[in-house]
Amino acid sequence: MPKSRGRDGARQRAGAATDTGPQTQSLPSNPSWFVPIMCGLMILGVLWVATFYITAGNWPVGDWGYWNLGIGMGLIMAGFVMATRWR
Repeated sequence: MPKSRGRDGARQRAGAATDTGPQTQSLPSNPSWFVPIMCGLMILGVLWVATFYITAGNWPVGDWGYWNLGIGMGLIMAGFVMATRWR
């Protein structure tokens, strides 16, 4: 009875995988400025919103009114978007 050719190929592939180990792809790390900017955006956003509430809307920019909340939340969101890209 003839031998199956599929078994020989499967043994070769299994042997090759165990010899070299699992193949992993190396991702490049972030630049050194990435984490300080990410943290800075989140902290600045929190400070912006807190300043707006503490000063009853007179600061950081009194003429903008409740748009100050949008700016603060935008800064916080930009920090979180950067956090999803952090390696």
